[in-house]
Amino acid sequence: MMQQYLGLKAAYPDTLLFYRMGDFYEMFYADAEKAARILDITVTTRGQSAGQPVVMAGVPFHSMEGYLAKLIRHGESVAICEQTGEVGATKGPVERKVVRVVTPGTLTDAELLSEKTESMLMAVHQGPRNRCGLAWLSVTQGVVFLAECTPDEVPDWVSRIAPSELAYSAGCTTTFEDRLKRLRHGTAVYLTARPEWQFDSALGQRKLLDALQAASLTSWNAQELALAHAAAGALIGYAEHTQGRALTHIHSVQVQRDDALIDLPATTRRNLELVQTLRGEDSPTLFSLLDTCMTGMGSRLLKRWLLEPLRDRTEAQHRLLAIATLRNNIWQTLRGQLKGCADVERITARIALRQVRPRELVALVQTLQKTELLAHNLRALEGYLAHIFSHLQPPAEAIALLGHAIAPEPAALVRDGGVIADGFDAELDELRAIQTNCDAFLLDLEVREKARTGIANLRVQFNKVHGFYIEVTTGQVDKVPEDYRRRQTLKNAERFITPELKAFEDKALSAQERALAREKWLFEQVLDQLQAHIPALTAVAQSLAALDTLCALTERSLTLDWNAPQFVTEPCIDITQGRHPVVQARLAELSSGNFIANDTRLGFKQRMQVITGPNMGGKSTYMRQVALIVLLASIGSYVPAQACRLGPIDAIHTRIGAADDLANAQSTFMLEMTEAAQILHSATPHSLVLMDEIGRGTSTFDGLALASAIATQLHDKTQAFTLFATHYFELTEFPATHHAALNVHVSAAEAGRDIVFLHAIEPGPASKSYGVQVARLAGMPAAVLNHARHTLDALEAQASESQAQVDLFAAPPATEIVAASAVETALAAINPDAMSPREAMDALYQLKALANKA
Repeated sequence: MMQQYLGLKAAYPDTLLFYRMGDFYEMFYADAEKAARILDITVTTRGQSAGQPVVMAGVPFHSMEGYLAKLIRHGESVAICEQTGEVGATKGPVERKVVRVVTPGTLTDAELLSEKTESMLMAVHQGPRNRCGLAWLSVTQGVVFLAECTPDEVPDWVSRIAPSELAYSAGCTTTFEDRLKRLRHGTAVYLTARPEWQFDSALGQRKLLDALQAASLTSWNAQELALAHAAAGALIGYAEHTQGRALTHIHSVQVQRDDALIDLPATTRRNLELVQTLRGEDSPTLFSLLDTCMTGMGSRLLKRWLLEPLRDRTEAQHRLLAIATLRNNIWQTLRGQLKGCADVERITARIALRQVRPRELVALVQTLQKTELLAHNLRALEGYLAHIFSHLQPPAEAIALLGHAIAPEPAALVRDGGVIADGFDAELDELRAIQTNCDAFLLDLEVREKARTGIANLRVQFNKVHGFYIEVTTGQVDKVPEDYRRRQTLKNAERFITPELKAFEDKALSAQERALAREKWLFEQVLDQLQAHIPALTAVAQSLAALDTLCALTERSLTLDWNAPQFVTEPCIDITQGRHPVVQARLAELSSGNFIANDTRLGFKQRMQVITGPNMGGKSTYMRQVALIVLLASIGSYVPAQACRLGPIDAIHTRIGAADDLANAQSTFMLEMTEAAQILHSATPHSLVLMDEIGRGTSTFDGLALASAIATQLHDKTQAFTLFATHYFELTEFPATHHAALNVHVSAAEAGRDIVFLHAIEPGPASKSYGVQVARLAGMPAAVLNHARHTLDALEAQASESQAQVDLFAAPPATEIVAASAVETALAAINPDAMSPREAMDALYQLKALANKA
C-alpha cells in the first residue's frame, strides 16, 4: 500500500494528498505533519515502511469539506485520491487514483465557495520586447479573459482581477518571478509555477479553438494576441489538470483592453469601500447596499458590473432603459419568480465537470420550470429586456430528461442510492423489487420456522456485518434442526443460517450491490445526455443573472429614491442634491437624522474644487459621494441625486486617509507620495481625482509646498476633474491665480465652545479648522484642551505679526548657468576605460596642478 501511495505522491510533490482508506482520507509523512498543524488533528504512527515508522493523520470522508476549506484558506492545494477499484478484485491494495486537485483558484464545490464570490484562476506569460500575456477564468463560469500589458502593469491587473491563484512559467526570469512574489504582500493571491512548455502560443490557440469549437478567434477579436494565447494554454491546461477532465463548458473568449474599462485602481476600490470596508469587512459597502439579488449568480454579476465599469456608455444606457421599464410594477412580479431559483451557472459548470450532485439536478429542473414562466412574462417587452428574453428559453429536452430520470427527493450522493427515479429503468426497478420483497420473505420464513421448530421466540434478522441470520436464545438451542448452521455465538443467544436463507441472502445482497452499480451507471448516462445542453443552460444562467441584477437595481432606485443619470458628450460632472448612498442608509438605520444633500458642478470652466472646513464636517463624505455617483451612473444604475449629467470618464483616482505599508518598507508619507505620483502619471482630462489632505505626513512647510505643487500640476497639466480637500488655508489663495479652480467649504457653526456641523457645501474658503473643538468632542481631557487653546492663541498672534508669505504658486526661478571650471573641463575629457595605468597617473597629476592653480 505504501508503494502505491508513494507512486501517487510522486506525481503531486507540492500538493497535500488525501489518500482514501475506507471511511477516512489519510495523509502520510510531511503531508500529515503539515495538515496536523493547520487542522489541529492528531498525528499517529503505524507500522514501518523502509525501516521507518509511518507517520500519518486522517480526516473522516463524510466531513472532508470542512477540513478542505480550512486548508484552502491557508493557501494549500489538495489532491483527492479515491478508491476506484473493487475490494478483492485484484491482488494487493485496492486500485486508487487522483480524481481531482482542489486549489485556491479552481474551487467548484458549493461548500468551499461563497455564492457571491468568484474564485479566479489567472496565468501570466513573460514575453519578449517588454510585454506580457494574461489569461484568467472562473472554472464555474466558462469564460476565458485575455489581455496583454507591460510587466509594470501586471500588478494593476492582478489587483483589479483579484485572482485566488496565479500561475506563471517556471522558466521566467528571476527578476520577473521576484516581482510576482512581491504581489503576495498586498493581495491574497497564491502563486503556482507551471512547466515552461505549457506557455506556448500555438498550444494556447489550439486549446481555445477546441473549447469554442471554432476555426478562428477572429470573431472574438482575439486572433493577434499571441502572448495572451500562451498564457491561456497554461491556464486551461492547469484547470483541466485540477479537474481531471476537459473544460467542455467554456463558451466564450473576452478580450479586455486598457481603454475599454474605467480605471479603478486598488486604492480607489479600497477608499470608496466598494466591496469591503477599510477594516476588511463585507458590510456596510456599496455592494452590500446594492445587493438585494435573489440568486448568487445575480450577486456575482452585480459585483462584476461594479468593479468593471465600461467607458463606452452603450451598455449602461441599455440598462437604464431596462430599469425604467421594470419600475412600472414589473420588477415585483419578476423578483417573486426569481426567488428560490438555483444557481444555474454553477450547476451547469458542475454538470460539465461531472461533479454535480443529485439534489442540484432537482433544483436545476425546478428552476428551469420557473424560467419558462419568466420567459412568458417577458414576451411582450422590448429593447434590452427583449434581448434577455431571447436567451431565456430553457431546453425542453433537459427538463424532460431530469424530470423523468432523477427521483423527486434523491439522496445527497450517488453512492447512497435512491437517486434514479422509479420507472426510468426496467432493470433497476427489478433489482429494487427484490430488495422491497425482502421484508415479506423474512416474515414468511420466520412464521414457517417457528411452526417447524416449535421455538416461539425465534427471530429472522439482518445486519450489515453478518448478513441474514436466525437468532435462537440459549435455552432453546436444543430444539434447532440439523440443517441449521451456526453463524455467530452471543452471550444469551446463538445465530444460525439455513440453506434456504443463504440462497436468499446471496440473491438479496447481490441485488443491492447490482442496483447501486446500475444507479451509478445510469447517473453517468444522464450526465452524458446533459452535455449537449450545456450551451443552452449557460445562456439561461446568463439571462437569469442579468434579469436578477436589473431587478435589484430597480428595487434600490425606488426604495432609496434614486434618479436616472443623463450622459452627455461634453466633459462635466454636474450633480444636483447628491447624497452618499451608504452613509445615508446607515443614518436611516440608526435614526440619527437626515442626510444633507449637496450639489457638485465641475465642467470646462471649473475643473477643481479646493475644499476646506473642519474635521468631521463631511469633506471626505462629500468627495466620496461624488465618486460613487459617477461610478453608479457608469454601470447603468440610477443614482442618489435629484439629477446627474455626466460626461466621458476614463478613471477614478483617490488619495485618501493616512496609512502605511510596512511590509514593503513604506512609511505613511512615502505611501502618500507614491499614490499621489501614480495619480499624476496616469490621470487625464477625463479622470476624476480625489485628493484628501495631501502633504500632512511631513513638516508644515514641506507639506504645504508639495500640496501646492500637486494642485498646480493637476490644474495646469493634467486638467482632471479634481476635488482637493485640505487644511492648509494658504491653498485658499490658489483659485485667485488659477481660473479653473474654485473655493468651497463645509459649513459649521460655533455655539460658545461647542461646534455644530452643518455638512453643507458652500462657496468660498473656510475661516478656521475647529480642531480644538473636535478634540473636545472626542473626549480629550480638559487640561489638554486649555493648553491647546492658549498655544493656538499665541501662534495666531505671532502669525499676524509676521511678514507676508512666500508666493506658493509662482513659477520656480530659472536656474543660473555657471561656466565650468578648468578642473571640471579636464575631468570631463577623461575616459578612464581607455587609459593605461601610467596615463591615469599622469591625468591625476594634471588635475592636481589645475586645482592648485585655481
